[in-house]
Amino acid sequence: MALTIGIIGLPQSGKTSLFNAITQAGAPVSGYATSTVQANFAVVQVPDARLQPLADIFHPKKTTYATVEFVDVAGVGQAAHGDGEKREGLSAEFIGHIRNADALAIVLRTFENSNVPHIYDSIDPNRDLDSLNAELALTDLATVEKRIERTKKAAKSGDKKYQQELDVLQLLQEALNDLRPVSSLELLAQDRAVLSELFLLTLKPRMYVLNVSEDVLGAASDLLERMAAGEDVDLEQQEGELKGIATIAKRGKAEGAEVVAVSASLEAELAELPEEDAAEYLESLGLPRLGADRVIQVGYRLLNLITFLTAGEDEVRAWTVTKGAKAPEAAGKIHSDIERGFIRAEVTRYEDFMNSGGSFAAAAKKGLQRLEGKEYVIQDGDIAHFRFNVGKS
Repeated sequence: MALTIGIIGLPQSGKTSLFNAITQAGAPVSGYATSTVQANFAVVQVPDARLQPLADIFHPKKTTYATVEFVDVAGVGQAAHGDGEKREGLSAEFIGHIRNADALAIVLRTFENSNVPHIYDSIDPNRDLDSLNAELALTDLATVEKRIERTKKAAKSGDKKYQQELDVLQLLQEALNDLRPVSSLELLAQDRAVLSELFLLTLKPRMYVLNVSEDVLGAASDLLERMAAGEDVDLEQQEGELKGIATIAKRGKAEGAEVVAVSASLEAELAELPEEDAAEYLESLGLPRLGADRVIQVGYRLLNLITFLTAGEDEVRAWTVTKGAKAPEAAGKIHSDIERGFIRAEVTRYEDFMNSGGSFAAAAKKGLQRLEGKEYVIQDGDIAHFRFNVGKS
């Protein structure tokens, strides 16, 4: 399962700098607003500290990490807000770059820099988020209205299913006209079947990536952690950049969107340093890992994904499945024949394996290796070996 995250934001928000920090792709960074609809694409490995120790034990022919594709699209312009301008949303080419993304990373700038002009006259991440949400809503509105026209024609046949679909579409239309995201609506399971065909942008899981100045990065990360843990922060007691950061954190919690603080320009620089030097500098800031890595991890949480492992002399590999997947489904990630002929899974927790001296035999002797059947739910960090038999058809 390849996870795709679309990176969007206003011009000069730092999203391409973030893209470069994550992917080391070296995409050109513009210092001014641009109307291009071109996108940058890159596939990166998902950081997983478990793979190298396994590779050191098995000396496999290859080590394969799970991957994430990032799509960095051009800066989104300003949506009209009742000022008489035509409301259109994003272009078809722009939409084409992100409509298949599994999640959106919405980059919001919180730092002041006179050398990097903002499309507005001031820095206000909450206002910027409203503007971006309006663009996404207007784009979805155009999609829904096209579908309404098609469904109205089909409904003339008298088939009740088209009238039911029309009712759902008109509900979506009403919300989007008010610039409310589709994700805010409570829909029945049967109504959601219509949504799967529309690829609506305001329905996608999202994270808010706050691009902060380097000097507040440590404080911002600490603030976000405390608020995520449930601390009630008084916005009026926050000053300067931290006030905008706290405002988005509070909003994100209410909307079910995770919030990450990064300093995109700093991280782009750190990505060019030797790993040890970068880690040492992060430690001096009180940060355990790059914000780029945290973006990937948040993406996994947003989409309810976990990683299981396979390990042997041929390959050590990380595999991605949806949380709650049963053993046969996980086996199918490796090969459909293994799922079809699934018998059982030999499962050892990564921690148990390492605590047993890196030996499956020792883990089994301690009773830490289990045989699991078709109903077993795969857990993050399971090292699995699947037994299967595919008879002749």
